[in-house]
Amino acid sequence: MNNKKLIILFILLINVINGFSQENSTRDNFRYQIKKTTVSINIDGVEGEGEWDTHQLIDTLYNHNPTDTGVSKNSSEIRLSYDDENLYIFAKHFDEGNRIIQSLQRDSDNSQWGSDAFTIAIDPINKKQSGVIFGVNAGGAELDGSLLVEPSRTTYSDSWDENWVSSTKQYDNYWIMEIAIPFTSLRYNKDNLEWGINFVRGDKVENYYYTWTTPFPINFNGIDVNYMGALVWPEVPEVKNKIAFVKPYSTLTSLKDNQAEDTDVDTKIDAGVDVKMAITKSLNADITYNPDFSNADVDQEVTNITRFDISLPEQREFFVENADIFSNFGSYSINPFFSRRMGLNTPIIYGARVTGNITDDLRLGVMNVQTKKDDDIDAQNNTVAAFNYKVLNRSQLRGLFVNRKETGNNSINDFGRNYGAEFTYISKKGNLNNSVKYHRSITNENTKGSYFGINGSYATRQFRAGWTLDVLDENYQADLGFTPRLFNYDAESQSVVRKGYVFVNPYVTYRFFTKKKSSKLISQGFRFFHNIFLNPDGSLNERDNNLAYDLVFKNTSGLTLLGTNREVNLNFETNFLGEEFDNLPVGNYNFSKATLSYNSDTRKMFTYNMSGSHGNFFNGKISTLNVFGNVRFGYWGNFSLSYNYNDISLPENYGELDLHLVRFRGLVSFTNKLFFNNTVQYNSQSENFSVFSKLEWRYSPLSDIFLIYNQNNNTEGFNLKNRSIILKITYRFAV
Repeated sequence: MNNKKLIILFILLINVINGFSQENSTRDNFRYQIKKTTVSINIDGVEGEGEWDTHQLIDTLYNHNPTDTGVSKNSSEIRLSYDDENLYIFAKHFDEGNRIIQSLQRDSDNSQWGSDAFTIAIDPINKKQSGVIFGVNAGGAELDGSLLVEPSRTTYSDSWDENWVSSTKQYDNYWIMEIAIPFTSLRYNKDNLEWGINFVRGDKVENYYYTWTTPFPINFNGIDVNYMGALVWPEVPEVKNKIAFVKPYSTLTSLKDNQAEDTDVDTKIDAGVDVKMAITKSLNADITYNPDFSNADVDQEVTNITRFDISLPEQREFFVENADIFSNFGSYSINPFFSRRMGLNTPIIYGARVTGNITDDLRLGVMNVQTKKDDDIDAQNNTVAAFNYKVLNRSQLRGLFVNRKETGNNSINDFGRNYGAEFTYISKKGNLNNSVKYHRSITNENTKGSYFGINGSYATRQFRAGWTLDVLDENYQADLGFTPRLFNYDAESQSVVRKGYVFVNPYVTYRFFTKKKSSKLISQGFRFFHNIFLNPDGSLNERDNNLAYDLVFKNTSGLTLLGTNREVNLNFETNFLGEEFDNLPVGNYNFSKATLSYNSDTRKMFTYNMSGSHGNFFNGKISTLNVFGNVRFGYWGNFSLSYNYNDISLPENYGELDLHLVRFRGLVSFTNKLFFNNTVQYNSQSENFSVFSKLEWRYSPLSDIFLIYNQNNNTEGFNLKNRSIILKITYRFAV
């Protein structure tokens, strides 16, 4: 059966399934009638007399995780209101006076999800396609982010940053949180009088997350857009859009590079600007000129003993808001577009983006980024356009176009283009999804390639199954994407060979939840997953079969036993341990290993996790050890040390190597606006020792001062590679 017939058959099948799906009713059953305030609301963490008494009260939250039955042990009182400028939220959380506050760091998982905290998830468009979250822990640490709606779940990116204020105060047997969110910070349609909304309380002493809406199974996050309640407005304030929010920056940089021809210290002053303009309440434009990303967190060093490149996450501010419009294409191993490719080799001159909703059902993203000419690399202009159109209640039709073109050199016409479409069926309950995707590429040399894929999953409270099928043509070329397995290094000829493949990935998970209240276990269960790579002729290239058993305890600790068997048919001589060793010869390799992992109670002052594995590796042996420990001092200091060790021993002269990776991280939170972050890393594989320190002061909303120190040394003799000191000042204002 050819691909076109398969797609038609699949679309007919999902329409049949859609007819038997049951409508989820949380937005019908949980409704908050918001009223406009008649008094001034002070954001001070104090329940002022007459401030909140007349507003609808939410006083019942439900258990969601680690069990999804019953009412919360500790109660909360939640009320909402608004005026002409802001949405206000008040939450009073009762307890026994004991609270866990891991950190005061802004936009931190540890601060928000590892602490007693309160989170609000909002879908202002009310189409289950996008949204935002705001959160505050009991110590006052703030988190904001944009929701990332994936077919089987909703996650978020905390790199999105907006203007809002909060205040918390702790009392003997409760703590209070108040926030004000300006309507200028939200994207919505003023004619839409219902928004999706949910509340998540983290009660870490009891080790529970509570939500407003219920019932919905534990396999969905508390922020899932499909299980929100409704925020019902009498009218939505029509706030006049600011013309623009302008965020200029200035940097003073001192750089010494011992690997350059000129090793003198280079000191310079630079400047740039970011501009955000609201085209409509649900569509925005972002412009950056001469962007500087020095304040982005340092990339973590990794040990790579695979045959292929690995990717690191995007952390640059310009690329993160509504990033899912551009990035939710392909599969986890094939990305037709990966924003980190832009500006990878040369600096960016400017970038411009328009993202958001054109209509309630249509989201759009258009981006253009121009890079500079640098040494032997010509300037590049990169254009990306994508859309996401909602169909069949929750399903999505998506399209992507990517164009990379060399500019400034009229003697050549170098370009690479990608275009594709994907259809994702999502059932009304959200427990069944499946995507069909087809992408093409073309270059200036008229080389054409294609990528076809199917992936999806089905989940219940205890059972989850998933599947992926990717068929990648060797001629498929994604200059602004990430397709590592296309590129096979032949160590004998010292050349890279493009080779297409077929990837099959089925997996199944089943969990047993403990019914006895006296049990120390919450759940246990098994997972099996398989990664199978076939050559274009259908012969086996590589496979790994995995079987795991997981134990999850009430005190947040966990234990996992994993067994893995791999078979690799090397098509090319391979060497990933060093040129001083002989190449692994072409042939069949079958090897297995076992892994045992344990993580401790995450609520303690001292936490740790560790894993160890031992087994065969190609024609030899491998032992791996991973250890992590963190010490917390109150909520002002977190200091962690991790160690990754790989002992690889192959016979004869194929390789015998010990690889060490050590990472120290220290975070000091002076207040919830002033942080000192330090990372020290030692990687014997990349022969790099690095120090990264960042002092950050948020002196005004969305305005920061950064002092950054970065240093890299080689690991033999610790000779200096480079060192930089950067002072960066940003200030955001409305015009």
